Amino acid sequence: MTTVGVIGGGQLGRMLGFAGRPLDIEFLFLDPKTGSPAAAAGAVIEGDFDNEEALAALARRADVVTYEFENVPVTAVEWLSQKVPVFPGGQALMSAQDRLREKELFESLGIPVPGYRSVDSEQSLTAAIESIGLPLVLKTRRWGYDGKGQAVLRTPDDVEPAWQQLGARPLIAEAFVEFTRELSVIGARRADGDWAMYPLIENRHREGILRVSKAPVEDRELAATARGYLEALLERLDYVGVLALELFDTGGRLLANEFAPRVHNSGHWTIEGAATSQFENHLRAILGLPLGDTRALGQAGMVNLIGALPGRPAELERAGFQLHDYGKMARPGRKLGHATTVAESAAERDRRLSEALKIIEN
Repeated sequence: MTTVGVIGGGQLGRMLGFAGRPLDIEFLFLDPKTGSPAAAAGAVIEGDFDNEEALAALARRADVVTYEFENVPVTAVEWLSQKVPVFPGGQALMSAQDRLREKELFESLGIPVPGYRSVDSEQSLTAAIESIGLPLVLKTRRWGYDGKGQAVLRTPDDVEPAWQQLGARPLIAEAFVEFTRELSVIGARRADGDWAMYPLIENRHREGILRVSKAPVEDRELAATARGYLEALLERLDYVGVLALELFDTGGRLLANEFAPRVHNSGHWTIEGAATSQFENHLRAILGLPLGDTRALGQAGMVNLIGALPGRPAELERAGFQLHDYGKMARPGRKLGHATTVAESAAERDRRLSEALKIIEN
């Protein structure tokens, strides 16, 4: 039996583990916390991600190693790679961890991005504002996620508070994008170059956290553009596994926001809504198995459950949703689960999503 080692024990690891059961795969997770969500899907080595003893134990017992979030130390991946295959590779991880490096990668591939400038002092922030103009978004180059580590500067009065909040670290200033909608595209690639793309996804965020996803987006031209961007990125990185690229639709023109070298929240709908889930295809990719069919099975919708699980889960089920509980303790802003639905029409999907949001928020 094949054993997949996973760095991280959160909900993405948990769903990878569940997806691996029909493939007869065992899982071993490395996580510093006791009682991690992934413990429901396999054994857990408790240890820090840069703990050499814990990493060695993972390498001894796993046939291949992957990770479920992008803030894994690159040094840990490089160390493990000398002992066991690790996918995706360190190049993708390094690029995703640094927003400046990420923007430069996009530009080198001809993928358009919002205007940006590196910021490492108040003087360079002033220069960035003069170059880009206000409003702009000031972000930490590393460690930010779900809206953390960033501030929107709309007027000159916002500059000093933002600098006081974020200025002790390397930063990047990005032009504020007045987008029509937020999109993402997810693909899976094997080491031999065979790859597949899921349908384009529309996303809605609130307070920097993904709230709702819908797929497929019925726009052939945008899907073709997104496919070209995704293929270029996968090829340049010699990527193995699932990768998600987040995009801004600015009235028919796509700008790249960021990419995630892992399975992605906006792809959770694929568990019920695609012929093969993103989680199964990630496993297939890293193990060199044939990739599964990525077509949508209908009009899919996904709602994140943030801060609290619904008090009336049976109502969600009656509304046509499948509830996924991550087994986490509740706290404000924390992703505790998600609910998905697959309808025959986009109108019916959207009606169900509206009903689900009422159930969740009341």
